[in-house]
Amino acid sequence: MGWLGFMARSTRHFPTVQRFLKCVDADLVGLVEVDSGSYRSGSQNQAEILARELGYAAAYRSKYAETGLGRHLPVLNKQVNAILSRPPILHKKFHELNYGFKRLVIEVETEEVTVFVAHLSLGTRARRRQLLDLHDLVMARNKPCILAGDFNFLSGPWESKLFLKASGLTSVNTEGWASFPSWAPLRELDYVCYSQELKLERFRMPNVRLSDHLPLVCDFTLL
Repeated sequence: MGWLGFMARSTRHFPTVQRFLKCVDADLVGLVEVDSGSYRSGSQNQAEILARELGYAAAYRSKYAETGLGRHLPVLNKQVNAILSRPPILHKKFHELNYGFKRLVIEVETEEVTVFVAHLSLGTRARRRQLLDLHDLVMARNKPCILAGDFNFLSGPWESKLFLKASGLTSVNTEGWASFPSWAPLRELDYVCYSQELKLERFRMPNVRLSDHLPLVCDFTLL
């Protein structure tokens, strides 16, 4: 959406985002690039507000490396990724991938599933290396698994096919619907993937412009 859009205040659309999430009424929500307290959000932590107002537990952290430049730049240092969970969170971990500017992978374990949320690099070489690390994280889990986020597969769908084959996960978006940009979708950048212990009951991509990416909404049952 460009730097002008990135620097704009997010308070205007936040109530609509909150109403949308309330209507969807999901058990688990993955969020990328939520503002945790810059001037864009009026110094409010949007992840904490959503969790408090909608009845979720929250796990969130900056997506940038501990020693990276993003942790020290205004606005960027308040950009977090988050998982909101209605079921109690038994364990949560914050993994830092070995490569790329954006490195965070959030892992949350509930009684039934393990959920990962990631925002991968824009650079092809860094992203390939990140996928190797992400593969190892997914393969190490001991529960049914959901992996979601903005994967930035700018080189095309072959990137997802290689990763899914190696990890044994399945994408909910079997038709390859584009999710970016939300006002005229051209690229499939956003993914929700699941392990074979889960059954996909429904997938939809509501045509709402609450972000520059369309949301992915899924219903699963345990096999």
